[in-house]
Amino acid sequence: MDFLKSGLKTVLGAPEPGHHPSGAETVERLVERVNNSTLLEDRRDACRALKAMSRTYRVEVGAQGMDTLKQVLELDRADSETINHALNTLNNVMSPSQFEEEEDNPQVPMNIGEQFTEMFIKDHNNVQLILDLLDEYDFRVRLSAVQLLTSLLTNRPKDMQEIILVKPMGVSKMMDLLSDNREVIRNEMLLLLIKLTKGNANIQKIVAFENAFDRLFEIVSSEGFSDGGIIVEDCLLLMLNLLKNNSSNINFFKEGSYIQRMLPMFNTPEENEDAGWSPQKVSNVHCMLHIVRTLVSPCNSVQIVSDCQRILKNAGLLDSLCNILMASGVPADILTETINTVGEVVRGNVANQEFVGNVMAPSNPPRPAIVVLLMSMVNEKQPFYLRCAVLYCFQCYLYHNEMSQANLVQTLLPSSTDVSNLTSGQLLCGGLFSSDVLSNWFSAVALMHALIDNPIQKEQLLRVLLATNIGSSPVSLLHQCTLLLQQTTKLQSKVALLMLLSQWTARCAGAVTAFLRAPSAVSYLVNQTCSNDHDDNEYLLQGLSAFLLAICIHFNDDSVENYTRESLKQLVVRRVGMETFVSKLSEVSRHELYNKAAKHPQLRAKVPAEVLIDYEFCRLFKVLESVLIQTLVVKEESGAEEAGRAGTGTGEETGAREGGAALEQYKALIRQQDARLQELVAQLDDMLQQNHALQVALNDSKSSNSLLKDENTLLKAQMSAAQNLPTTESNDKTQYEIKINQLTAEINRLNEILKTTQEEKKKQEVELEKLKSDQDDLLILLSDLDVKVNEYKDRLMSLGEKVEDDNPEVQESNLT
Repeated sequence: MDFLKSGLKTVLGAPEPGHHPSGAETVERLVERVNNSTLLEDRRDACRALKAMSRTYRVEVGAQGMDTLKQVLELDRADSETINHALNTLNNVMSPSQFEEEEDNPQVPMNIGEQFTEMFIKDHNNVQLILDLLDEYDFRVRLSAVQLLTSLLTNRPKDMQEIILVKPMGVSKMMDLLSDNREVIRNEMLLLLIKLTKGNANIQKIVAFENAFDRLFEIVSSEGFSDGGIIVEDCLLLMLNLLKNNSSNINFFKEGSYIQRMLPMFNTPEENEDAGWSPQKVSNVHCMLHIVRTLVSPCNSVQIVSDCQRILKNAGLLDSLCNILMASGVPADILTETINTVGEVVRGNVANQEFVGNVMAPSNPPRPAIVVLLMSMVNEKQPFYLRCAVLYCFQCYLYHNEMSQANLVQTLLPSSTDVSNLTSGQLLCGGLFSSDVLSNWFSAVALMHALIDNPIQKEQLLRVLLATNIGSSPVSLLHQCTLLLQQTTKLQSKVALLMLLSQWTARCAGAVTAFLRAPSAVSYLVNQTCSNDHDDNEYLLQGLSAFLLAICIHFNDDSVENYTRESLKQLVVRRVGMETFVSKLSEVSRHELYNKAAKHPQLRAKVPAEVLIDYEFCRLFKVLESVLIQTLVVKEESGAEEAGRAGTGTGEETGAREGGAALEQYKALIRQQDARLQELVAQLDDMLQQNHALQVALNDSKSSNSLLKDENTLLKAQMSAAQNLPTTESNDKTQYEIKINQLTAEINRLNEILKTTQEEKKKQEVELEKLKSDQDDLLILLSDLDVKVNEYKDRLMSLGEKVEDDNPEVQESNLT
């Protein structure tokens, strides 16, 4: 500290006796020294002093010295030391973190670095200045320029991405630094590129076509692949940014043979298994697995996924992933992510699914890897995330593979082969009737995936018999599932069994017949649907019960005499009511976990309580819901019409006479509603114009507010400096205070205007939505009335009455 004070005395000269200059005063004198000094050494010393003070007096240095420091970057480029001091000072001023020297100063806002960044990048030429300095070979200048760009990107990432994107050669200059032989600069540039490429597809494409993948793989190789340090992780994170949600870069990665270059990352020598995995190696492999999953993600196009899956198998990566699965000493989180990765590598690819099906675990006796994984899934002592990963992997193994589905069902059918071997089917049946709720759910969903789009296996699964007790006759699997559904009190078990039975009976008349013949099955579903419990999960159970019951009606072949289509429909109408039934059916899609499950094939539960609904069941429900509702409602309406015609057959003439009077009433009502509709349309146009005017005023207010905030920040900094000035400058201080108060009042006024404008806009939007809703209701009513008018006309004409045409063209033009 004494050295710093002596340095300041050298730069500024000795202070007057008895006068101790404040920090703000010192900063002001240093800025003047930089501006007015003709000697380069003086400017350099003043910049060095500003850098020293920028951590303690950040607000003062930023407010008074930012423009001066920008001039230094423009005019003193020949002196690398001065440029380095200026860059470091700007980096301190715009640092996203708080310095230790500022912790006790309440006048420094937490986001002061972000505020100065916003002011700095308003002039895009400032960013160009920093980018140009990347061409300087001097170590300190280049490093400081990279660190300053990193701070700017941290504070204002979106704005900086847009600025750099339009700067000529901006990205190219950054990419050149990845080849810098000074590792510190290279490593800092990696961190900068990670921030720069996050969430911007255009920058990602530019970086990828600047040979980023080649350079990154060279760094990874030189650092030792998965055994390397944190630099390997940074390279992989940058690769992940470039590939995520960017099909163009994935194609480039695939066609450039970069997938094959990932293989050394997954080579785990057997002699190192006992040595364990370091935390950094765990992070490196985790990132690499994320990259593989990005290439074969179900969100990508089918063609991209298929090509990447084929290359991963041919390159030996799938084999390496299976080796990690079967290796000992693999950390739990790596094992979990590897299982997920293997699942997505084989999903929908028959060749890869067959490869995984033939992998044998190194156990005694040897068992298929799929069986070993399922043993973990139904074991309640295993970690929750691991069990979820095994379920997802098994679902991918069965996805669009009729052979795998058939093999699973075959293990449940009577066979003459050796029954001592544990099979996947036996494990799933054991889990289905286990006391562990999660095992019930996982096993039911796994069995459900063996039946998706496979009517043959639905029929085959009906042949599966279970011996429940010694000496008792065996019962079918479907019968036992139905019995368990009625007996269990656990929510997750009920939901799982309802999903399994829904998938099983959908488009399978034989399964519907078997279910209807199960004791008390229909009465249980009806009672469950009639339940009046008011809870989200209870609503879900009622909706799932209604869904299964609707499937039994729609796919019923009337082979069960007591439960034909018509009798089941009448039972629903009598016990539940068709409107209530349809309403409860729609409750399924309103459940929070339904909407969460419908977004991705993988189960994304964080805790066991969130395990409730499966993705494939959501797809089934979406496809069948409207079909089932339409079938039920149309049948009910057609039955009502037939009953109405039978009851009123003798009074047609009376109805015709009453219909004529009703027809005139409807015509008058239509004319009134048409006039009302025109009035509402006019009001709607007025509201839209007002809304547009308010939006323009709101944007103007926001712009004015932003400008005033910037000016206020500068004045606050100057005010802070003025507080420490001698009493001879009190007049200037008073003027500053008056100006700050005026600006504060102006900001408050604009904020009030902004608030009032936003409230008015919300009111107008509510009124607009209401008018739109009224208009839609009127249009629906007019359509219904038009249908009834036509019906009355047809009935009058059938009775021989002459009906005049009420100028339909005019009516049609009014309606439109």
